[in-house]
Amino acid sequence: MEKQEAETVNTTVVILAAGLGTRMKSKQAKVLHRAGGLPLVEHVVRAAKAVASPERIFVVTGHQAEAVEAALSNHGVQFARQTEQKGTGHALAQCAPKASGLDGLLMVLVGDAPLLTAETLVRLRDQQASTGTAGTLISTSVADPTGYGRVVLDDRGDVSAIVEHKACSPEQLKINVINSGIYCMRADLVWNNLKEIVPNPASGEYYLTDIFEILRKQSHRLGAMHLADPNELLGINTRVELAEADTILRARKRRALMLSGVTMEQPESVSIDMDVTIGQDTVLEPHVRLLGTTTIGEDCRIGAGTILDNMAVDGSVTIHPYSVLTQSHISTRAEIGPFARMRANSDVGEGAQVGNFAELKNTKIHAGAKAHHVGYLGDTEIGAKANIGAGTIVCNYDGVMKHKTKIGAGAFIGSNSTLVAPVEIGDDSYVAAGSVITHEVPSDALAFGRAHQTLKHGWVSNRRAKHPKK
Repeated sequence: MEKQEAETVNTTVVILAAGLGTRMKSKQAKVLHRAGGLPLVEHVVRAAKAVASPERIFVVTGHQAEAVEAALSNHGVQFARQTEQKGTGHALAQCAPKASGLDGLLMVLVGDAPLLTAETLVRLRDQQASTGTAGTLISTSVADPTGYGRVVLDDRGDVSAIVEHKACSPEQLKINVINSGIYCMRADLVWNNLKEIVPNPASGEYYLTDIFEILRKQSHRLGAMHLADPNELLGINTRVELAEADTILRARKRRALMLSGVTMEQPESVSIDMDVTIGQDTVLEPHVRLLGTTTIGEDCRIGAGTILDNMAVDGSVTIHPYSVLTQSHISTRAEIGPFARMRANSDVGEGAQVGNFAELKNTKIHAGAKAHHVGYLGDTEIGAKANIGAGTIVCNYDGVMKHKTKIGAGAFIGSNSTLVAPVEIGDDSYVAAGSVITHEVPSDALAFGRAHQTLKHGWVSNRRAKHPKK
């Protein structure tokens, strides 16, 4: 293949993700472990989309194949099963029925390298397309190369050999340039020569690295693209490495957000998943945790210790410290917390206020309504500018079914009231403090449902006379 403009070259990507990962000491396949809020293999798929369309991305699955494929089902990629673990060459061969007829370049990635960036893959593709070599591998230098395959270069910088650590000569052991296991090659040469790989005598496995030696013997040139930062090539084999990758991914995310105009107090304490978006001039206090696809608008303040899980937060919202909010929506200028709890499918309207130790579940609070103190509001709709007193409880569950409560606009619910669903409280109505409400309250009415207060004068003295303290 002659040198070509990178944009005109079709690229196919194969991601090797079939292994269990025994050193993880886990029942879960290694590539499903999460860093930065995403499975390891999903990071690789996202980076691969920078150089290939989804239908030209193939993920080789094996251990827990169904779970791995389910985790990537929304990406539109293709899958190939490796039912027996016979090495990287054997894994690539499982893609041949679907991929061997695709022209252009073939890029091979590993599913446990979540730090590899889209920019690096574009650079790899561009170098391979522009040099016209048979293939290019990514190399890097490490202080301790023990256990890694060494990359041996000739006088003009081409790859002359990839030598596994166990096979290294004393001189080769001094080389600190290692093979990452990431390649970009001419697709036709790979598919035509893949069958020439023979099992390794020691392990019985088919190693993809052998393809470089096969092509070199056919007088093809083979190149290397050196990365200065070895962290980008970190493969995850242990929980320690998983934690290291998670730390790096989250540091990248924080840096990108701060450069876009987000303020973070003690940023090293803030944890943000990869798909979170935050608007300009929002402030994150220490120990905030933002999960999933949470979106936060401009000019918000998120209090210390707050956890937002798949939340949608509009602009100019204040969330006070130590609130836990999940799968819900908060409109502009609303105020939440401290110590508030929002469960799934709740919606807080513009300028509404939810205070300390208030819990919402599947509840809509319209604009300007207030639920300031200690209460539970489940399966409830609260009208605009209604006031929910401290200690109000909605009894939405009868032991079998959940029931709805509707509180009208401008209604006032007195402290320590209990609303037994299904029930409707009309607009501008009042519920007296301490009431148990079981029937509809019409608009503009006062409802109270509590026992009359009874006084027994002298009762304490009489009791003491009958039961003197010893």
